Amino acid sequence: MVERASDPGLSYAAGPTDVPLLEETIGANLERTAARHGDREALVEVASGRRWTYAEFDAAVNEVARGLLGRGIAVGDRVGIWAPNCAEWTIVQYATAKIGAVLVNINPAYRTHELSYVLNQSGLRMLICARQFKSSDYRGMVDEVRGDCEALEEVVYIATSDWDELVAAGDGVAADAVVERLATLKPTDPINIQYTSGTTGFPKGATLSHRNILNNGYFVTELIGFTEQDRLAIPVPFYHCFGMVMGNLGCTSHGAAMVIPAPAFDPGDTLQAVSDEKCTGVYGVPTMFIAMQNHPAMNGEDDPAYDLSSLRTGLMAGSPCPIEVMKRCVHDMHMAEVGIAYGMTETSPVSTQTRVDDDLERRTSTIGRVHPHVEIKIVDPVAGETLPRDEPGELCTRGYSVMIGYWEEPELTAESIDSDGWMHTGDLAVIREDGYANIVGRIKDMIIRGGENVYPREIEEFLYTHPDIADVQVIGVPDEKYGEEVCAWVRMRDGTQPLDAGAVREFSQGKLAHFKIPRYVMIVDEFPMTVTGKVRKVEMREKTVTELGLESSDPAERSVEGEIGAMG
Repeated sequence: MVERASDPGLSYAAGPTDVPLLEETIGANLERTAARHGDREALVEVASGRRWTYAEFDAAVNEVARGLLGRGIAVGDRVGIWAPNCAEWTIVQYATAKIGAVLVNINPAYRTHELSYVLNQSGLRMLICARQFKSSDYRGMVDEVRGDCEALEEVVYIATSDWDELVAAGDGVAADAVVERLATLKPTDPINIQYTSGTTGFPKGATLSHRNILNNGYFVTELIGFTEQDRLAIPVPFYHCFGMVMGNLGCTSHGAAMVIPAPAFDPGDTLQAVSDEKCTGVYGVPTMFIAMQNHPAMNGEDDPAYDLSSLRTGLMAGSPCPIEVMKRCVHDMHMAEVGIAYGMTETSPVSTQTRVDDDLERRTSTIGRVHPHVEIKIVDPVAGETLPRDEPGELCTRGYSVMIGYWEEPELTAESIDSDGWMHTGDLAVIREDGYANIVGRIKDMIIRGGENVYPREIEEFLYTHPDIADVQVIGVPDEKYGEEVCAWVRMRDGTQPLDAGAVREFSQGKLAHFKIPRYVMIVDEFPMTVTGKVRKVEMREKTVTELGLESSDPAERSVEGEIGAMG
């Protein structure tokens, strides 16, 4: 690809445009792929042993699409999915796209507090979900909140008679009904809502179009050389754009195979899937690759149990990659063409990516160069002027990938996307003289716990519901394992007994995702304030670090848990 000219003196860069955008819907693109590569394998679910060729996958998608039509799902209706990675997740993704329903991704870690908000804020008409997974009793949580969700008409549980009945609902629908519906859709139609934690106290629904996510998945995999010969292991979650966009849409836009190693990430399952299915690529955050590289079969044995010789590429995103991890990807895992990507849910997600021929320095100390058909710039956060190269400022991005907006939140949308179409990411970054970018910090008051983006305001709003809490401020403090942990400073109501961390965790259990629950609780009489009456969170952090004896951590030691969320 040929790079467009960029001003060498300013922190601005524009991506290549020689390969055109895909100006079609997701459904049309899938049908085109199935027509070209019908006999090639499209989807493999390792846990169950189920397999679909592209012809079979497209037929399965059409079956569910007809079922949704039989249930009366109209263009623009919201259909939610709440489940770990499974074949049905992928089938529903494409079935909703074919009939113009808006798929609402729900984080499997959500509990009742978050679930209720998302169901109501999106106006969800149908929810498709797992019955349970690990410690999550999805059916029980749905039963608990369902009465408060006026728009929700139907819940379909995967792997039950509900699913069979949904498919059977299409029996009375005309065979060409899906084709007719598909013909009415436009690439710019909204097709997906992904919720990101927000400073407003609740998650914001980034609304994305066919054009947004189809093209992003296509160009992400174009830059790592994907063709119909590739087979991608996808251990990253489908609810996140890493899985459903960079993974699924990246594969289907090229005729490559999607391989689901397990419902959730497990290093041994992922390595086994790569070995058995002869995968040519694998995705993950750095700690996933660290977990795979530290697996017993990868260390100290002359004859490892896993044959990774089929690998050549993959993508790492979510947090910086330690150089030793990248070296082992290249040398021990045969991933000579592994890439690094940066983005956010609001930009579909990827804005910058390394190239397959980049050296180790660029793959480990930068977030790559600007993506095709995308512009980036670094601006002064206050004045808004584009800064010189190598000078830090706010990273902004513009192009096809910028979301339609936050679902039914026009004011919040206007705060993030300016009148010229630039998405203000809130990340502090630099563009180097060689055109490569790097993240140096963040503007927003955000905690990154093990890579999950955690916004204090959301936790504060929830803790305000505790009858004994008068006021609360949430901050991030250093943690050896996760990089940062959540700490709540709490002022108690008069006449109440002080809460400890255990009591706060108990109150939050089942209502907040585990990574948002405060690990530390500081009971105080007042918060440090500025002369203008603003809370001084910097001082709160310093005092907490001193009192608890905390130290900063090496990012390479952070947990796999949640690190996906750092992209978004």
